[in-house]
Amino acid sequence: MSAEVEHSQLIGAYVLNTLEPAERNEVDAHVAACDTCRAELAELEALKEALGEVPPEALMHGPPDADLVLQRTLRQIRAEESSGARWQRGLMIGAAALALIAAVSGGVLLGRGTGDPGVTAPPAAQSAPAGTRVRSGVDPATNVRMTATVTPAAGWVRVNAAVAGIPPGEDCRLIVVSADGDRQIAGGWIVSEAAETGGTNLDGSASVDPAQVTAIEVVNTAGRTFISLPI
Repeated sequence: MSAEVEHSQLIGAYVLNTLEPAERNEVDAHVAACDTCRAELAELEALKEALGEVPPEALMHGPPDADLVLQRTLRQIRAEESSGARWQRGLMIGAAALALIAAVSGGVLLGRGTGDPGVTAPPAAQSAPAGTRVRSGVDPATNVRMTATVTPAAGWVRVNAAVAGIPPGEDCRLIVVSADGDRQIAGGWIVSEAAETGGTNLDGSASVDPAQVTAIEVVNTAGRTFISLPI
């Protein structure tokens, strides 16, 4: 293997800091004697510095077009035929590797910019199905708070309830009340100490005609009503 070919294989690894000390010394000696290669190597090092530290997990699943960056560079490398270009091949290999890393991790690096790391952009709002009803209220006697969402289905309803203020240890039931007085259990839970102040979020369902739902209630197994929320 000629020195030029060997150097061309080492230069990419040099940029990525994966060479043994003896190999780095060999590349340093060549770069010191070649103004062109020294300038291009400096540009690659600057690019690497700009990329910063890329977390390993960011390299596991890159965007679909990340491979194109490497492929375009490799095609250009194959097109170089003169012996004087062989040394440049190594620089191009290093550039290809760094460009591929940049393409894969670009979103992660941009996310590390000047924005507040503690703030997460909210997900895009989703429109509720037609006929969905949302009600909130506080029972003045028990001070229990609830927000209930009733979503219609084909002859039945889905119910979501966010409830807070119930003493810990209470065995509760989420009740759907219909216009004819029928009461159906949509779900149940036992209140934890954390849920007394932090609240509980419960999903349930009941076989009640959506148009007939008049209230959502929370009661315990002893029959005490903590809150009754008209719908």
